[in-house]
Amino acid sequence: MVKKLSHNIQDYLKQIYEITNTGGKASTSQLAEALGISAASVTNMIQKLSMTQPPLVTYTKHQGVELTNAGQQVALKIIRRHRLIEHYLVKELGYSWDEVHEEAEILEHAMSPRLEKRIDAALGYPEFDPHGDPIPDQNLRMPEVTKTSLSDLKAGEAGRVIRVPHNDPRVLRYLGKSGLRPGASIKLLARTPYDQTMRVLIRDTDEEVIIGPVLGAQITLAVE
Repeated sequence: MVKKLSHNIQDYLKQIYEITNTGGKASTSQLAEALGISAASVTNMIQKLSMTQPPLVTYTKHQGVELTNAGQQVALKIIRRHRLIEHYLVKELGYSWDEVHEEAEILEHAMSPRLEKRIDAALGYPEFDPHGDPIPDQNLRMPEVTKTSLSDLKAGEAGRVIRVPHNDPRVLRYLGKSGLRPGASIKLLARTPYDQTMRVLIRDTDEEVIIGPVLGAQITLAVE
């Protein structure tokens, strides 16, 4: 049983999960950049987390850090609350999708298990948040999705947007204005050979949008 953890530790575990979710380990430099602190502070904390009972991370110097099963359970609990809050703020309180991340960062630590269950039920047990990120269910299982990125499409191929990056409100406003939201059906019309910039058709509105390769790699699609 993991005892109640500080908000700071929860943030560490959540960030390690985000970095390692697609495989590999998180480096101290990656965590330092993501959390806005020094690499030395990160090293000090992850060493402590590797010695808790039970250990929350495994850490090897110069090789990085990953979550143990106990650490992953803590991370998934806080991720579930964060994404439920984002969904609730958009659906029930009229927030725009570029406003909710910072609010959820604060509220995720204050939500009780009872409120978490009530919000989940009120929303109809959603599987995805407003940005298309999967919401772990009450047993902390993620919904399964077969996916690819916009940057991996070939010209002429189509897909449905299931996730967009949400850390930068300016990017979200641009995507929202362009119609590139979760659920949107899109088609890659062309890709410039010199810098891989993409011309994308939003099939629901018959509008076109220009997306660079870095942003395109962060937009997740279900291929149609």
